[in-house]
Amino acid sequence: MRKVLVVGGIGFGAGVGFVGLLLVGTYSAAAGLGSAGSAVTLAKGAVPSQYQATVQKWGNLCPSLNPALLAAQLYQESGWNAQARSPANALGVAQFIPGTWATHGIDGNGDGKKDIWDPADAIPSAASYDCELAGYVKNVPGSQSDNMLAAYNAGSYAVIKYHGVPPYRETQNYVKIIRTLEKSFARPVNGVAPSQQAAAAIYYAQQKLGTPYLWGGNGTADQGGRFDCSGLTKAAYHSVGIELPRVANDQYNAGAHPARNELLPGDLVFFSNDLSNSRAIHHVGLYVGGGYMIDAPYTGAVIRFDKIDSPDYFGATRVTKDGAKALPTTQPEA
Repeated sequence: MRKVLVVGGIGFGAGVGFVGLLLVGTYSAAAGLGSAGSAVTLAKGAVPSQYQATVQKWGNLCPSLNPALLAAQLYQESGWNAQARSPANALGVAQFIPGTWATHGIDGNGDGKKDIWDPADAIPSAASYDCELAGYVKNVPGSQSDNMLAAYNAGSYAVIKYHGVPPYRETQNYVKIIRTLEKSFARPVNGVAPSQQAAAAIYYAQQKLGTPYLWGGNGTADQGGRFDCSGLTKAAYHSVGIELPRVANDQYNAGAHPARNELLPGDLVFFSNDLSNSRAIHHVGLYVGGGYMIDAPYTGAVIRFDKIDSPDYFGATRVTKDGAKALPTTQPEA
């Protein structure tokens, strides 16, 4: 965990007033957030740097697709693991079944080979296959993107038969999950809606100020109520009915990503060893306003207030219940 300075002059008895002051000031400053523009681009670092240009390029292959939607699909399928293999023998970063690959795989990088294990072929192939399915269902009423995803999951015939997303629970969940994850991979263009659970999550974390850090700590009785960084943020949001993943770099995908000047109390703030890659995140805290967070920093320290501005500051996530629920709980093995 990174070492950061203790916020001077903030005692635990003064914590309530400090947080309250920050909450009021930050919410007031955030009024009227928004920016122009409608083209979908990827949020900073949401896609690993080695894949970002490919996803951005091929995500614009057809009107039903966009880079964030393609990224959400790939993340849901493999978690960016280029060597992933599922129990159903789906292979690679795009999780193609060999039979599907044989008919729909393309030579995305132009090296004369169609390699299911090479993301430079697999990512373009996923986009190409999506757009082919979109073409099959282009005359079906409703969202073209939803119908494309439904065709990917249930087949184009089912989408045509039911005049839209078919009434299959698995297919409806698949469409909802991908469309929700899409928000986490897209750079916001009109600001990010405030969280309704933020104040209660902060209150939970505030009650833990002064608690000693424990690597792997989840706050259980056998651990003496101690936490590490992502254990604290997970517990804070659990207290308001939102279940986050255990690991910080997966928590990053639990919602959309406000810019530094758009932060609101309750946002998760992240720190990474590679500022172009969310998979390199090594620390997370709970933003309270005014440039400060509550975090569990490292062994030997206690849960405390810390400044967020540092060279390894990566970005933030405004957690939503749907965003957290959309995150994959397991990934295919390598």
